[in-house]
Amino acid sequence: MASLLVNPSALTALQSLRKTQASLNTTQKEISTGLKISSASDDASTWSIAESMKSDKSVLMTIADSLSGADSLLSVASAAVKSAIDVMNQMKSSLAQAQQPGADLNKILTSVQELGKQLSSVVTSATFTGLNVTDGSTANPLKFISSYTNGGGAIDSVVDTIDLSITILIDSAGGGTGILEAAQGGNAAAATNFTTLTSGDLSSATIKDTLTNADKAIADLTTYASQIGVTQTRVRQQNEFMKVMNESLTNGVSSLVDADMNDVSTRLQALQTQQQLGVQSLSIANQNAQMLLKLFQ
Repeated sequence: MASLLVNPSALTALQSLRKTQASLNTTQKEISTGLKISSASDDASTWSIAESMKSDKSVLMTIADSLSGADSLLSVASAAVKSAIDVMNQMKSSLAQAQQPGADLNKILTSVQELGKQLSSVVTSATFTGLNVTDGSTANPLKFISSYTNGGGAIDSVVDTIDLSITILIDSAGGGTGILEAAQGGNAAAATNFTTLTSGDLSSATIKDTLTNADKAIADLTTYASQIGVTQTRVRQQNEFMKVMNESLTNGVSSLVDADMNDVSTRLQALQTQQQLGVQSLSIANQNAQMLLKLFQ
């Protein structure tokens, strides 16, 4: 039945065109944002999961920063200890010269005292963000965030520790208990403070003990350097793991909400073609009413 009041063909074409236009708008939004799910209205469940993963990713970045800070602190301490070992080796060579007959002890004393000042400078300078693990001013064991748990929706940071049993090269509190201040080998009668050597430490009666104590200080420094190296390796491994976790979450979020631009571009072309055909179909359907009017002419 042909009607002047209702045009079923035009209504059908219009409904189809509206659907095509809605799909086209969605596709254009994906192209402009790069996201297939940009808000909860697109897909509430997937959007919620993605937002939760983004939150976890943010926590991982904080942990990575904590680990990087711990790594940098240990790097500074390691450099300081290596420098102290180098200075002690120079000092040991100078002290060995004091055993030579006719050695100029005054010049040797001046040389080793300057090296002692350099030891103090090395320890004082071994500071990172206000922390110094070589002078006893930083609490031992050190604490840093190494990972986190997310059970039942409650995020809880896991605090790990860096246990450095030998942490004092020169005691900043003035206790004189540092490795370089109270070094005493097994056969030495008394300890030696290598930061403030005196002529008595170079005398014929004590020079052997001074050299023995120098070997003890170097051995303790080497042990401390090894501790730092092992700990630094653990910190770096944990940091690498956090980076892998972060990358996994990044890829996971991307797979959930990012638009496949190859698919979107193909779909856009198809919808644009459908839109053009829909407009033509609607135009043809609207011509039916005009054809009915000709019957009354």
